[in-house]
Amino acid sequence: MARNNLEERLIDFAVLIIQIVNKMPNTVAGKQLSSQLIRSGTSPALNYGEAQGAESRKDFVHKLKVVLKELRESHINLRIIHKGNILVNDEHVIYGIQESDELVAIFIKSIETAKRNLAKEGKT
Repeated sequence: MARNNLEERLIDFAVLIIQIVNKMPNTVAGKQLSSQLIRSGTSPALNYGEAQGAESRKDFVHKLKVVLKELRESHINLRIIHKGNILVNDEHVIYGIQESDELVAIFIKSIETAKRNLAKEGKT
């Protein structure tokens, strides 16, 4: 996947998260999950941007790991919102679960590739 496409996908994911958070109920659970989700769900796009300016391949891998961590947190949060019926059968939440799952898979592969390249670099 091209870097710009992935960046756009992460930005779209952040916008989706904002839309979900804006619909969350004004309950204790709604407020808590919203607060966590807005941070973890918008962070991947921002951290991916930082990764593009990484100072080294090792720094790049580290920043990708941060993106992955935040995507996993967002995925679990969305599943809690869905399973807890906080937003009942909300299409944005369902799509967010699917998208975060796909993005996690993409970043797992990206990190594996970057680590392989880092190992090759160390051998030469």
